[in-house]
Amino acid sequence: MWIKNPVRIFPWGRLHTLTNVAELNNIRAMTVDRIPISKFSIITRISPKALRYYDQKALLVPAAKDLLTGYRYYTADQLEKGVRIKTLCNLGLGLEEISSFLEKDAKGDHEAIEAQLREHLCRVQGEISRLQKIAALLEQKDKDVMKMALIEPVIKDVPTMRVLSKRDKGSYAETIHRLIEDLKAVVQQPNYLKNLMRVTGPYMTIFHDQEYKENYADIEAVVPITGRIEVDDPGIEVKNLPGVKVLAVLHNGSYENLHLTYKEILEHMTKSGLEFSGSMRELYLSNPHKTPADELMVEIQVPIK
Repeated sequence: MWIKNPVRIFPWGRLHTLTNVAELNNIRAMTVDRIPISKFSIITRISPKALRYYDQKALLVPAAKDLLTGYRYYTADQLEKGVRIKTLCNLGLGLEEISSFLEKDAKGDHEAIEAQLREHLCRVQGEISRLQKIAALLEQKDKDVMKMALIEPVIKDVPTMRVLSKRDKGSYAETIHRLIEDLKAVVQQPNYLKNLMRVTGPYMTIFHDQEYKENYADIEAVVPITGRIEVDDPGIEVKNLPGVKVLAVLHNGSYENLHLTYKEILEHMTKSGLEFSGSMRELYLSNPHKTPADELMVEIQVPIK
């Protein structure tokens, strides 16, 4: 059966003439199976911002885009992949690891998938063990013994982390305090807690300068998170902090004495022939508003080659 000059206006504004019933049915089927990004976000529990980022990284590319507006549309077949990506994110895998996982899954390489998950499990168990040791040390009453136990440097691999980040320049103490308070104001919002967004590790700062700067230091504060979150503050972003091999030392005591621990680190690196390879990090393991100054805990991480 043929239809005489039926007309249809498509979203991108072009006028088409269809002369075949089968062609018309195909077009109808295609438009029905187009899930707007807002609906796809609700179903998969992935924020639109994250979906746009996954599109940029070719991790989850929408089936269609409006040529005028750029609006993204997905198909029902992509729901499973979206949910799988969300699950892998919640397990703490970075985007590169997720991409690798999906490639192996598409090839049906189950052995490689099992190996990747076992490797990730080992990293998670190692981090759990490290935090349990820290908790045990914090519970000890003999602070002198604890300080001796904490001063020995350790080389370890820090995995990729999904973090909330804010970066700015200024004096050290003021900028660190301000950036961390800004991050806290975001993660403590009730709507994020309702969406199962959780903080998964201590707040930390990253020092991006290659030399000391008194009043214009380049400082980034981050906090590891999991779950759904959208940030309106243009200065705050959700990103993946790359994994790195570090020399780590736990400092016990006042922040005023951090330079003494840094001195220990430099001496250890010189003796061991280690070289710097990136920006240093400080992880704050105790709350300075609730903990006496001489009992504060900070883990210093120095990236090494």
